[in-house]
Amino acid sequence: MKQNLGLLLIGLVLVLIVSALSLYVVDQRQNAIVFRLGEVVDVRRDPGLYFKVPLLDNVRYFDVRILTIDTAEPERFLTSEKKNVLVDLFVKWRITDVRQYYVSVQGNEALAQTRLLQTINDGLRAEFGNRTVHDVVSGERDKIMTLMRDKANEDAKKIGVDVLDVRLKRVDLPQEVSVDVYRRMEAERKRVANELRSTGSAESEKIRADADRQREVIVAQAYREAQRVKGEGDGKASAIYARAYEKNAEFYAFYRSLEAYKASFRGRHDVLVIEPNSEFFKYYRSSGKTGK
Repeated sequence: MKQNLGLLLIGLVLVLIVSALSLYVVDQRQNAIVFRLGEVVDVRRDPGLYFKVPLLDNVRYFDVRILTIDTAEPERFLTSEKKNVLVDLFVKWRITDVRQYYVSVQGNEALAQTRLLQTINDGLRAEFGNRTVHDVVSGERDKIMTLMRDKANEDAKKIGVDVLDVRLKRVDLPQEVSVDVYRRMEAERKRVANELRSTGSAESEKIRADADRQREVIVAQAYREAQRVKGEGDGKASAIYARAYEKNAEFYAFYRSLEAYKASFRGRHDVLVIEPNSEFFKYYRSSGKTGK
């Protein structure tokens, strides 16, 4: 009885071992290649539980999710102006044909990345060589990325992968070139600032001159108007004096003399040096005779 139980346990263990060696699982994020004595015999693209021949077959798994190549150091490229630029980029790619991928690069992800980067770098050198710094920095940057994606994807299909996107993260000038560029930019900005200041000064002088001219014109017009009004007033006053004189010449003369006396002796300490028999004291002398 015990011997039969032992044999049963051994049989179960063997069954489990054989089952473990015969079964394999393909995850939904993976594709699998089945090898028999080193030769590819099957490719599993759908997830699930599969069987293999124990000891003869072995399975290799490949991640079919979107992968990223991110360059560690910027690459140098030469523009049509013979200026170096530093380009930092990343690539999105994934395996689409695991059999071709294995045959082309032995399923080595590093080899696949090296080939993709080589293709993209060669394309970028050609594209940058036909464009200026302005074009590669901003003017045609999107166009360059689209061209690189299409060219890289065309070559990538030969190794069983698709290139989904190529992005230029940063396009900068080298440090030694940036200093000269910044100096030229600074000089250009100073030149523009000086032109604006000169233009502003000229406009300012023009405005001041126009304001001064308008002020002179306004003052002259005001002075002319004041003289006209004054002349009219003097004319009316003279007419009034003339009419008063015509009505009573003696009274008019007496009134004018009183006005003259008032103007001459405004203060207590006013002094007037004049001959006693002067015509100026005519009415003083007349009033004295009357008093007598």
